[in-house]
Amino acid sequence: MKLRKIILGICILLSVSFTSPMAQSFNVSGTVTDKNNVPLVGANVIIKELSIGTAADSEGNFSITNIKNGKYTLEISMMGYQKFIRTISINNSNFHIKIKLKESVIKIDQIVVTAGKHKQRLLELPVSAEVIGSDIISKKNFTKIDDLLRYAPGVNITLDQVSIRGSSGYSRGAGSRVLVAIDGIPVYTGDTGEIIWELVPITDVQRVEIIKGAASSLYGSTAIGGVINIITKSIASKPITFVKSYLGVYDKPSHKEWDWSNKTRTYNGITLGHTNKFGNLGVSISLSRTEDMSYRENDWQNRYSGYLKMQYKFSSKSDLSFFATGFVRDKATFDYWKSSRDALIPPESSIGQVVHSERFLFGSIYNFRYSKFLSFKLKGSLYRSFWKDDSESSNRSSSNLFRLELQSNYQFSNNTYLVSGIEGNMGIVKSNIFGNPTSNVFAIYSQLEYKFNFPLRVSAGIRYDYSRLKNLEAENSLSPKFGLNYKLDTKTYLRASIERGFRAPSLAETFTSTITSGITVKPNPNLKSEHNYSFELGINHSLLCSLNVDAAIFQSDYYNLIEPTIDITDGEVVFENVTRARIQGSEIIIKYSNPGFNFQSSIGYTYLWTKNLLTDKALKYRPRHLVYLKMDYTPGIFSFGVDFRYWSKVEQIDFDLVKLGLVPDGDKRVQVFVLDLRTGINFYSMGIPANLFLNLNNALNYNYVEMIGNISPIRNISLNLQFLF
Repeated sequence: MKLRKIILGICILLSVSFTSPMAQSFNVSGTVTDKNNVPLVGANVIIKELSIGTAADSEGNFSITNIKNGKYTLEISMMGYQKFIRTISINNSNFHIKIKLKESVIKIDQIVVTAGKHKQRLLELPVSAEVIGSDIISKKNFTKIDDLLRYAPGVNITLDQVSIRGSSGYSRGAGSRVLVAIDGIPVYTGDTGEIIWELVPITDVQRVEIIKGAASSLYGSTAIGGVINIITKSIASKPITFVKSYLGVYDKPSHKEWDWSNKTRTYNGITLGHTNKFGNLGVSISLSRTEDMSYRENDWQNRYSGYLKMQYKFSSKSDLSFFATGFVRDKATFDYWKSSRDALIPPESSIGQVVHSERFLFGSIYNFRYSKFLSFKLKGSLYRSFWKDDSESSNRSSSNLFRLELQSNYQFSNNTYLVSGIEGNMGIVKSNIFGNPTSNVFAIYSQLEYKFNFPLRVSAGIRYDYSRLKNLEAENSLSPKFGLNYKLDTKTYLRASIERGFRAPSLAETFTSTITSGITVKPNPNLKSEHNYSFELGINHSLLCSLNVDAAIFQSDYYNLIEPTIDITDGEVVFENVTRARIQGSEIIIKYSNPGFNFQSSIGYTYLWTKNLLTDKALKYRPRHLVYLKMDYTPGIFSFGVDFRYWSKVEQIDFDLVKLGLVPDGDKRVQVFVLDLRTGINFYSMGIPANLFLNLNNALNYNYVEMIGNISPIRNISLNLQFLF
């Protein structure tokens, strides 16, 4: 609490120092609609020179207050539409404007903030990136953000663990090679180092930015395989009340032997939200309840979630934002099936077991613009986590992870940009499964970007990390990076990057000692950090105005790769350093758009060649081929969509768990075909602020596993109704 009060005090003092209460100010307001005069709710409105903005309300209206006389650049953007840019003048009067955004032909010329920790055009990055808008979240009725990521090219999810271009396999509840953040603040736990996806307030997501490839030079340990940054919605200038309710039903299993329940299995949820501004203070709040009876026995869950975002503008140069997100959940335990003939039933020892968890993340970001060329950002967070289960070991853990980062952005000229920062975090854990260890990390980083007079952009950065677990020997790491982006012509961009990434072992990988569902896990205090050298070559080319092709080849060489293994001497699971591993691959993404016919489509294909160079075998849980196909057709008020996912049969799994009889029939797996269908109605053009969506997921009722002994969701249908007031 003392630290939080000190930070708030510094923020207030700085803001007061640079605020002129006597200066006369005015308002910039307007209305944003599409070509049919339908309000574009949530459209982002920014005054570029001041780095301040807002979002359009339920009627498309916006207002930015306290603007002094002068010339400014007004930018208005929304996923799926061309950005509106205009120079405006404030001359002793308020400014009002009405804008109709045109539909974007192809969504490639987007602005991202994740790659370099500042705003950049996606086309001008030296690395591959993907941006997913909030529209698909509503249309697909996603209840967790990892379900959304299952449809992102180059991304693969195994149960709840994310992998970008093969960076990760599966290690239940232990670490991550992809850094996931909310508004730039990491969301990995202090004990297991895993990502708890339910912590993300999915109805408040504006967009998701995915950086493919190592990003340790800016983000450190957990970004060795990439970054997923979840950008939350801006606070609207006028009141918006949001209601979302959905109801879903699971179909019967495709085999009678699997039909363990004589009840209709359902899932449902409701979210209530409100956003408003009170002078210089903006507030957004939402509460959610979700319930899932599940298609599997002893796999039900109940969850209550909350989200709060507040932003206060001290002056045109400084503002402070705060968010809190969290949930309380009870979830029954389903680790793996009883057998392939009882695929939807867990072993008898798991029946009745429930995990209770409470997760809360508090984050604060203070922005201070010293001048047009120099700005600072102070970010602090606290992640509180508690969970306990009803297994034979009665596992439980309580952890607190504190994090603080100071970042500076300095633009020497129109051609030179420098991002630098210093950060540290401290983790404190009390647990009967990990002991009572602590973790400490200190880091400093800097990245310089330079644009030559000819169309070449160069970026070079380096980061130093010092990390220490409990009483173990401290580890140091340097993570350099070099990237190029060359504009060959108006339609073609070339990119290249090379980087050294690293990841320190999590507390769970190092200290876990437990027995769960018959599987014993033992600690390995000799575990060392892993690191990799990765490179990428890519090209982005637009054909005519409606077709875009993005292609890349990549390779990562891992040293001391951390993977769970079976100790053949005692049959226990232990995390060990695989001395050498290599991941090579290629990726192509083709996007087509025809606004005249209200049609959009995209297809992404990723090829992965992974190898443990010691055993000459593929790495576990990395499919060689991944294909994602998406089509959208929106005639008038209606919308229709098709999503298709394919990945090849996984070559390597935890065969030792099968041989030891811990997971019966666990070697059964197939290539995967998943077809989803959706339709919806947009009532806005009829004067009704509502949307209705119908989703048929896994329409073919195809049976497949992501992780051994776990049948993925069978066919289900859901109805999703959304209101804005």
